[in-house]
Amino acid sequence: MANALFYLMALLSVASALGVVLAKNPIQCVLSLLGSFFCLATIYLLAGFQFIAAAQILVYGGAIMVLFLFVIMLLNLGDPGTADKTDARMFSRPNVAAVVVVAALLLGVAVYAVKLSPVVHAAQELPERGIDTVHGLAGEMFGRYLLPFEAVSLLLLATAIAVVVLAKRERSPKRGAKS
Repeated sequence: MANALFYLMALLSVASALGVVLAKNPIQCVLSLLGSFFCLATIYLLAGFQFIAAAQILVYGGAIMVLFLFVIMLLNLGDPGTADKTDARMFSRPNVAAVVVVAALLLGVAVYAVKLSPVVHAAQELPERGIDTVHGLAGEMFGRYLLPFEAVSLLLLATAIAVVVLAKRERSPKRGAKS
């Protein structure tokens, strides 16, 4: 059953990735990317990488996607004339019903796969090289690699500030213009 769930998630991940590339509306692209992130997190869970799956959901699904949506909404990307028609079609009753049915089926398959799969306890042996615990990963990330980690956070902050400044500059009326 775990193999069937893996293949289903792989197929949905590829379909979501195609949605990112082929969608014309930026919001639909972001939502397709979010679907791909969730499918990848499920694949990580099936492989036994719980920490990476949680990081995938929290970092990419949460922070990065919120940043993408913030930038899209701030820059007002999208054609205002077609946005109302696209939103009306996207949230029609058949589409919402299809999404609810597919989500219920995925949840049912996931619960069934979890109930059927045996509980496997990982060996507590430490590897000769590498990091195998969250404590070891946190020690490396916030010890040895603290400076690059903080540099990336400052870069993301500077990018968000630059987007706000650029968006504010484009929307403000020109001074001295006669109306």
